[in-house]
Amino acid sequence: MLTSASWLLRAGAYVLFGVDLFTHHSYGPVELPAVAISFGVTGVLLAVWVVMSLGDGGSPAQRVTVLGLIASMSVAVAVQPGATTLVGMGAIATIDAATGVRQAEGWAVFGAGVVSAEVGLLFSDADPRAAQGIPLILAVALLAGFNRRSYRVQAEQNKALLAQAEELRSEQHRAAVLDERTRIAREIHDVLAHSLGALGIQIQAARALLTDHQDTGRAIDVLSTAQRMASDGLTETRRAVHALRTDTPPLTDELARMATTHEQRHGSTVTLTVGGSPVELPPDQMLALVRTAQESLTNAAKHAPHRPVTVDLQYGDQDVTLTLTNPLGPGPADAPAGARAERPAFATVDGGYGLTGMRERLLLLGGTLGAGPADGRWTVTARVPLQGRGPIGEQAAGDGRLSANGRAEA
Repeated sequence: MLTSASWLLRAGAYVLFGVDLFTHHSYGPVELPAVAISFGVTGVLLAVWVVMSLGDGGSPAQRVTVLGLIASMSVAVAVQPGATTLVGMGAIATIDAATGVRQAEGWAVFGAGVVSAEVGLLFSDADPRAAQGIPLILAVALLAGFNRRSYRVQAEQNKALLAQAEELRSEQHRAAVLDERTRIAREIHDVLAHSLGALGIQIQAARALLTDHQDTGRAIDVLSTAQRMASDGLTETRRAVHALRTDTPPLTDELARMATTHEQRHGSTVTLTVGGSPVELPPDQMLALVRTAQESLTNAAKHAPHRPVTVDLQYGDQDVTLTLTNPLGPGPADAPAGARAERPAFATVDGGYGLTGMRERLLLLGGTLGAGPADGRWTVTARVPLQGRGPIGEQAAGDGRLSANGRAEA
């Protein structure tokens, strides 16, 4: 639309120049043919320039040739008395050349116009002082073209920047979607690992009751508990996904609920202590600590059944620390037969990646995870920095875990 309007303005200017040249001035027998030929050739070259512009624009040499000829033909005759109007065509050619991709094109056409004006003075009786304003007009046209070119280049750069910004927003949206999928996958993994691990313990106990003691009644009770755990696992999975987008309960309340559930399911005493001034944690940090507690409690039930577990939550000035400890070794002599049955040295609940997954989750939040035996007890320590604090400058104590019989785990 703007291109068509621009060319209509050029055509209208050309017609107005012709009307002024041939209706308001009189020429001698030599000047009249020169003005007519110059005006006609300039019109033809202007038509050629239109065709080139509507096509591929031509090469730089072609553009300079056509526009240079327009400027030369019009300015060479414009020095004649009464033909000064033709300098307008030279100014139009200079503006178009200066608007091009290369500034050299504008300077070339401007130079051609100035040289043609001086040559035209040599072969005419025009007053040199009257023709002194022609180079000034071309210079103004050159500056106008350069100014127009700068606006065009800036517009193209802005367009490219907008395209890049749009592409960046698209990539950020894609990254956000992938990150959300990763978070959901991690949460579901942790919940299923916890639920299936606890379920495995119950099934293992039921098998021991059936094969070693033929106690069908107690085995049915254990299987009923396992069925309830499976149902609770599905509920927990839905709850984990829902928690990613909604507010979560306070960490202390969640740990208390987990402690109560663990005591009911496994018959172990869980002691929860909280120190410091509680602060509200972001959902991702709270979920990381909750998953760490779930994994640790499940491992305690598997490797040290019916042994007491201590859960200690400390709110510090720089970080929040969650520590879970339990004695190593088999359960007491009065534990159910199924619980005392020989157990394989499982690595972790999810096949060896439980502690590694917890550590990776905490590292993403700038936290650390330490796990290892000390003084006959197994201790897991998880730390996360408080919101607005930097990453904790402490390395995790290790990725592995020892089973109840003292074997190293992956």
